[in-house]
Amino acid sequence: MDSCTHSLKLIALCVVLGLAGCSSEPESHLQTQYSKAVDMSPAYGDRLVTASIGDASTLIPMLAGDSSSHAIAGQLYQSLLKFDKNLHIANQLTASWQVSDDGLSITFHLRPDIFWTDGIAFTSQDCAFTLALIQNEHTQSAYKSDYAKVTSFETPDAQTFIVHYDTVYSPALSTWAGLSILPKHIFEHEDIMKTDLARHPKATMGPYILKDWQSQQSITLQANPHYYGGKVWVAEHLTRIIPDTATQFLELSAGHIDEMGLTPTQYERLFETKPFLKENYQRYHYLESVYTYLGFNLKRPLFADQRVREAMAYAIDRQELIDGVLLGQGEMISSPYKPGTIWVNESLHARAFNPEKAKVLLAKAGWKDSNGDGILDKDGQPLSFTIITNNGNKQRADTATIIQQRLKQVGIQVKVRLIEWSAFIENFINKRDFDAVILGWSLTPEPDQYNIWHSSQTGKRQFNFLSYNNAKVDEALVKATQTFDESKRKQWYDIMQKEIYQDVPMVFLYAPYSLPVVHKRFQGIKPSSAGIGYNSEFWYVPKDLQKYQVSAMQP
Repeated sequence: MDSCTHSLKLIALCVVLGLAGCSSEPESHLQTQYSKAVDMSPAYGDRLVTASIGDASTLIPMLAGDSSSHAIAGQLYQSLLKFDKNLHIANQLTASWQVSDDGLSITFHLRPDIFWTDGIAFTSQDCAFTLALIQNEHTQSAYKSDYAKVTSFETPDAQTFIVHYDTVYSPALSTWAGLSILPKHIFEHEDIMKTDLARHPKATMGPYILKDWQSQQSITLQANPHYYGGKVWVAEHLTRIIPDTATQFLELSAGHIDEMGLTPTQYERLFETKPFLKENYQRYHYLESVYTYLGFNLKRPLFADQRVREAMAYAIDRQELIDGVLLGQGEMISSPYKPGTIWVNESLHARAFNPEKAKVLLAKAGWKDSNGDGILDKDGQPLSFTIITNNGNKQRADTATIIQQRLKQVGIQVKVRLIEWSAFIENFINKRDFDAVILGWSLTPEPDQYNIWHSSQTGKRQFNFLSYNNAKVDEALVKATQTFDESKRKQWYDIMQKEIYQDVPMVFLYAPYSLPVVHKRFQGIKPSSAGIGYNSEFWYVPKDLQKYQVSAMQP
């Protein structure tokens, strides 16, 4: 949806998408600017057009369990603290904070200059309301357990919010970098699970304001002229919903989008063949804080036997996936932590590709080919299941296809089903209606993974949708949060990882490299440990390089 060289095409796009005040400079004009001396100082205006494979499901952060929703909601609402460019805890809505000497209380001193977009001041009452809301049993939030640890709170004045714990909770500060504060005066009479505010927010405080949301097409955000954090230079942020990454790349190659995550093939091969892209776009490359896995629904009888799950771990060639799917742009993993971080249990190693060992394990579990059709069976039932993943993610689709072929070689029949993202989450993941999934988990610098692995987190919309249950893992997860001693925490997390490794509730596949690309006219991008998006609200386009004239609210 970037500018078009031909004005008629641009007008057609503007009509279809309902973008008021949409106009642009020809791409050729922008190309010539890169070789000229231009004023590169920040200037207000232009539009950043990004691509997403899935639509948002809700704009209420505490209910959002998918990255598409968080990407948008995170521009509208913010939390008390944040992770900075070096992945350290830093102030956001706060001016300062203090942890009590006994580690049982945190006092947050709020910034006094923050207002909701309807002009109402942000106060400690909003913080108290948000905490009570996520603690409420009616609120179905996957993040609830983090805040159940808070036993009481105080609001001694409008700028002070104090939370109390009855035991030491080491992830406490990082949880306050994850809970976006909601306006009490807007939400206090709403049913959080049914409110229209999930699609039509009335008052926000982030760098952008929702301007328009066309389901399964686009989401348009407009710069907040009163953003407390500073000047938001890019006037609009438009996210186009394009479920297929190949189509995204075609739109990128035509100059119709400014930012996307490249696939390894696009990064390694296709980009180099496009002079237009090399001239106008900048590629970035870093290990992403995410991993991809094959997860089993442990409520399905087929996966009740650990030997069956372990057999599949041996039957899958991870290096083949890294070489064939990622073109080498990834790393092998054996645990749910980012490679290279201190939390990885280095004693664990990904199971080597060994189809013969897989066959032995399956035979011990009672599976054999009794009718000679090449598919193992037991008690008259074939060893057959379906892997689901989201449509449009070629890496996951290709991963599923290769796994399907490898499992077939050991006598397991696998079907692959690709499902549109919103339906995938709501109808299959949330309802636990699946055999196995290929998905990814995003990671933060905080090592606590209680929400994903603890047996208490298997309820509706909670993150332990594989229904994993191990008492030793439960204990390790709790004990690790009861000390601030990093070495002791690591000992507990090492135990957790060892138990998960032995149980094989999922096959850890790989940690991919992030391969984003951004149009060169956008300035202020400063790659760091946090990647490139941590300061996106302060990117800008110099006046001479601006592509769109956008009718937007002026400060």
